[in-house]
Amino acid sequence: MNDEFSYETQDTSLNKKAELPLVWLLPICAFIVSGWLIYKSASEKGPVITIDFPTAEGLEIDKTKIRYLDVEIGKVTDININQDAKTIQVTAQMHHTAENYLNQNTSFWVVRPQVGLAGISGLNTLISGAYIEVKPGDGPHQHHFTGLPAAPVLKTEAKGRQFVLETANLGSLGPRTQINFHGIPVGEVLTQELSVHADSIRLVIFIKAPYDQFVRKNTRFWKDSGIDLSAGADGFKVRTGPLVSMLSGGIAFRTPPDDTVKDVKPEYAMFHLYDTYEQSTQIEYRNTLKYVMYFNGSVRGLTEGAPVQLRGIPIGAVTGISLELDAKTADIRIPVTVDLEPDRIKEINKQPNVSNKDMMSRLISKGLRAQLQTGSLLTGQLLVDLDFHPNSKVALHSNNSTYQEFPTIPSSLDQFTHAAQTIMDKIAKLPLNELTTEMNSTLKSLQVTSKAANGMLTDAKQTMGSADKSLQSADQLLRSLEPGSTTRHEIDKLLLELNQSANSVKQLTDYLEQHPEALLRGKDDE
Repeated sequence: MNDEFSYETQDTSLNKKAELPLVWLLPICAFIVSGWLIYKSASEKGPVITIDFPTAEGLEIDKTKIRYLDVEIGKVTDININQDAKTIQVTAQMHHTAENYLNQNTSFWVVRPQVGLAGISGLNTLISGAYIEVKPGDGPHQHHFTGLPAAPVLKTEAKGRQFVLETANLGSLGPRTQINFHGIPVGEVLTQELSVHADSIRLVIFIKAPYDQFVRKNTRFWKDSGIDLSAGADGFKVRTGPLVSMLSGGIAFRTPPDDTVKDVKPEYAMFHLYDTYEQSTQIEYRNTLKYVMYFNGSVRGLTEGAPVQLRGIPIGAVTGISLELDAKTADIRIPVTVDLEPDRIKEINKQPNVSNKDMMSRLISKGLRAQLQTGSLLTGQLLVDLDFHPNSKVALHSNNSTYQEFPTIPSSLDQFTHAAQTIMDKIAKLPLNELTTEMNSTLKSLQVTSKAANGMLTDAKQTMGSADKSLQSADQLLRSLEPGSTTRHEIDKLLLELNQSANSVKQLTDYLEQHPEALLRGKDDE
């Protein structure tokens, strides 16, 4: 029985694999993507930094970006007021790529729209809002910074070199003042500071490459104010510059073509900043002879820097004008100090043992004198003119200065004024009152004589009228006589004589009408 119902059994194995439902793929993918995003976000996050600013104007949490070269490298995450209640602290999340920029000398500033004489900047922030810009610096890493109140002059590490300009008058110049080279903007002023002795102002300027190689040994810088109007002994001069310089001032420089690459000046070399272009073109002569000149007349119109000319050619300049009072004699003197530059004069047949001072003394002994002359009738500026006056004597004064006195002569205006004064003095000495009285008496006598002459003329006219009537009666009588008779001949002869006499009287009356003074002086000889 057992065999009948016995079945051959074998162990079977179920080939059943565990399968994950597809519905689980969605959360898994979401988990992976989330994890990747979290990892990416965490991996891209950089350090958190804090920046102190004077104000939070234009800054917004989670909106204000931090940029370097217009690339976003961070974002403002919080803004708080500092404990001093005078500044605010900005907390920013930086990207990991900005880690190398966060050093001690790194600068931060807020970019806002600005409108000035030099132009408009930050105009794009009107739409995008203000942002914080970064200028990387060197030094050790740090995460707390003090923001700049304004953008630095050099926002990027531009190639070029810095130089120093020295001037006594700053004028409208300052940081960001543009520097032009032949009208091309090539740099700007970085900083300004007072010198150690407070007698000048030094400007640190930056000249971009490749223009910095043109700053050489004899380079001249001057203030390029746009419109340079000057009035001097040479008259009025007008010079214009770029429009930006006209609005906000500027600096320009030029380099003589004789300077070569070997004359390129090193960085931080110092130059003098001239006030005008004309001053920068003047050649500096180091070999000078100093003299003092005493002028007796007024020096109104003579200023420091006025030219000293020899026959119209400048050979020096006025360096000082003062006023002296002699307490003993109460005399007033005006010493004028001048610098003569002998190098301006080309010597011919130069003598080896004769110095410039000896040569000048020789010229003075030949009659070289200094005289004030008007340089311009429009401005009234005076200049010192040197010329030879051999007949003038040397009249020296009590010279209290350390310089040799140069003999002077009165100016042409002084000489004219002196001559006019002499004439006026002579006129003042004349007896003008007595002369006036006699002249009035003479005029009265002349009026009386003139009235008498008029009466005589009236009587003469009446006499002529009577004579004319007599002649008419005689003519009628002659007509009644027979021609050829003796009586008629005698009457004709008498009438002829009467007619001649009447003509003579008529000529006399006509002459007296035209020349009544003949009654006093007689008839002029013709």
